[in-house]
Amino acid sequence: MSRKTPLLDNLSLRGLQIAPSQVCGSIRLVPLLRSHPRRDLRLERRNYDENLAIVALDGDMMNPDMMYVSYVPHGLVLSWGEGGGAEVAFGTKMQGRDGKVFHCGCAKLRLMHRMTKRESRDRLRFLPLHLAMEGFLGMFFSGPAIAWEEYSRQALSHGLGCRWELSYSGRAIAGFEDALRLFEIHEGQVGLLVFVADTLASAFIVPNPQDYRALHTSLLEDFYGELIYQYGLLYDTTFPMDMAIDERKINNLNQLRTAVADLRSQWGKFHGFMATDLLNRAVNSRRVYKLGPFGLQRFITDLDPGRENHIGEAIVSDDGEIQYLKTYRLSAAQTRRVYLLSQLAKYQWNLDVTARELGQETHEFVLRLDKAGFGYLFKQNVLELARKNAKKR
Repeated sequence: MSRKTPLLDNLSLRGLQIAPSQVCGSIRLVPLLRSHPRRDLRLERRNYDENLAIVALDGDMMNPDMMYVSYVPHGLVLSWGEGGGAEVAFGTKMQGRDGKVFHCGCAKLRLMHRMTKRESRDRLRFLPLHLAMEGFLGMFFSGPAIAWEEYSRQALSHGLGCRWELSYSGRAIAGFEDALRLFEIHEGQVGLLVFVADTLASAFIVPNPQDYRALHTSLLEDFYGELIYQYGLLYDTTFPMDMAIDERKINNLNQLRTAVADLRSQWGKFHGFMATDLLNRAVNSRRVYKLGPFGLQRFITDLDPGRENHIGEAIVSDDGEIQYLKTYRLSAAQTRRVYLLSQLAKYQWNLDVTARELGQETHEFVLRLDKAGFGYLFKQNVLELARKNAKKR
């Protein structure tokens, strides 16, 4: 019997090597290499060509309160098995039915059951990054559990209601498509760190090099935050980072090999330093599915409004190594929203107590929530009183 896969408490690149980056315009791509990939886990892409996907989160298409709606260009299918079974089975199985497709005027819709769907004993389909985003949108979704008098009837009956976030396709990020096309894929490469204007946009890891080559361009179909999109428009270059070998110290091939290895090591450490707001950062994880010796999880970094924050999903093996990883950087506004909700939930949605713990007056906290887009949670007289008190100051 396999051990229970551990829940991530921080993101580590154990088992991976960070290689020197490649730069194209404002895009910096940092390769991640794996010297000993596992043979019992494979990952393949399943393309969808519909305009919109509607996912029944509880498997019930008749429950509109439990649906996730988005553009979903592709899913990922995991195959796993002992003794190289996944290696043999990869690419040899017929694609099963994955939801139903409907034509609605000039648009096509795909109705799907759940974010993760077991298709056979050793195959699982899931929707990459949407799995993480759905978990983010669902955080504290139920709203106040106590009927505090400040909240509207809608908030008490339906919680946060319909939540949404705006993101941009990778194709909308200036220079990203060219960078991926020109990128040199290393032997043993299983992933990369994507920087836009030297700001970390995402991390991507797959189980083995063959899977990476097949999924390299799928990064264009992922979604990214508004900040990353804006940086792609505002900047056309990265910060200069020059490292060179001192030729005066090179007298033979052995010294040259040592100098090159040392330079690569320095580059790797520096790129790891550039991603410190993600790597080795504390995260809160939740297991989504158990896959033999692997576990599918989604996570969010410890919410700190003063730092970068990320959500993502990972497949972790029973030895604690990350076999699959995909992340999304939250914008400052997205971080603010979930941080405020987390503080409300921590103090039982009591406005006075939460405001006091955050060092604010109650009316200031109410207006802060209103500015973050949660004004609809309160009765109208609560908002009016908060605005009136703010004018007195």
